[in-house]
Amino acid sequence: MPVTSQGVTVVALLADPDAPTEIAQRMARTLPDRLADKSGQGRRFDVEVISEPFTSGTEDPPTLMRRIKDRGSTENWDIVVALTDLPLHSHGCKLAVDLNHDHGLALLSLPSLGGLRLQARARRAVEEAVLGLAGPQTTGAEGSSRSQPLPEPFVHRLAPVRPDRSGEKETADVRYVVSGPRGYLRVLAGMVRANRPWRLVPGLSKALAAALATGAVATVNSTVWSLATYLSTPRLVTATIGSVAIMIGWLIVDANLWHRSPESSPEARQRAALYNASTVVTVGIGVLVCYVGLMVINLVWALFVLNDGVFASMTRAPLHATEYWTLAWFVASVATVGGALGSGLENDEVVRAAAYSKREQERRRALREDRGD
Repeated sequence: MPVTSQGVTVVALLADPDAPTEIAQRMARTLPDRLADKSGQGRRFDVEVISEPFTSGTEDPPTLMRRIKDRGSTENWDIVVALTDLPLHSHGCKLAVDLNHDHGLALLSLPSLGGLRLQARARRAVEEAVLGLAGPQTTGAEGSSRSQPLPEPFVHRLAPVRPDRSGEKETADVRYVVSGPRGYLRVLAGMVRANRPWRLVPGLSKALAAALATGAVATVNSTVWSLATYLSTPRLVTATIGSVAIMIGWLIVDANLWHRSPESSPEARQRAALYNASTVVTVGIGVLVCYVGLMVINLVWALFVLNDGVFASMTRAPLHATEYWTLAWFVASVATVGGALGSGLENDEVVRAAAYSKREQERRRALREDRGD
């Protein structure tokens, strides 16, 4: 790998906007020193962060690698590591890392790292990729250079990731792919993490307003008191599952969040299933957070407004801690259904913005435009 005349290896972190850029900026603070320490050759590194939507309009890894190569050729960069929060696929496999040693290029799909400790995993992945690209290349029997695979610790940290040699038309000389059920769950968790499901709560203002209003009214309704008093725990659990499912289904259908692939190939169907699974989990987590919040708010509201004597006269049961808890739980289910109805007043783009990452929003928007929706 060439080095600049000042003896410094210039590493560019080309990151998609939003979360990938934030991750790249955080790791850039310590990456030069960590790379210098791990290289062990007295080598120095300079790291630059460039935020650009390099995945705009395509999810094809070879196309993305050519874009990265063209972008790097216009700058004085020795190594370019591109980060995206889109899940990438190649030949039916979920891509983790693409490497091109000849041009010092790496493409990293962040969802392949999973949903936990993403910053640390991304930093280690970038470190190993840079050190692998900056390392010496072996020479074959006919004098041609052969790229070295990434060090074993990288593979172990991304298990189950396996190196897979690319075809002749590919721009990468080494590819790491995620496979198996464990790999599927890792990518799914990474996609949900990229969508940031906790942003769904403040993003659904009208639905939350409807849910809070429904909960406030239901808490002081004597019929609701009577129902809550005689509801068993299994029935309360059933009410929770039913109300959450209604809210999830309503949001997905009303905001057109369900992914329909324009292709009929098995690979396209697998991708669609993965996207839809991430949508259900993302929306589900957001709705569950809303549900717990409603339960807490209803409990506080009940403690403030309910009167022991009035409650006992209407339900013939004393108002103890168990009654407060049962009422708050049941009212949260009722309020969630009310919130589902209120979500119909939300703009579809607002719901998509709350449910998806910026890259995923753009990908789905381009897909809808291609279908002429």
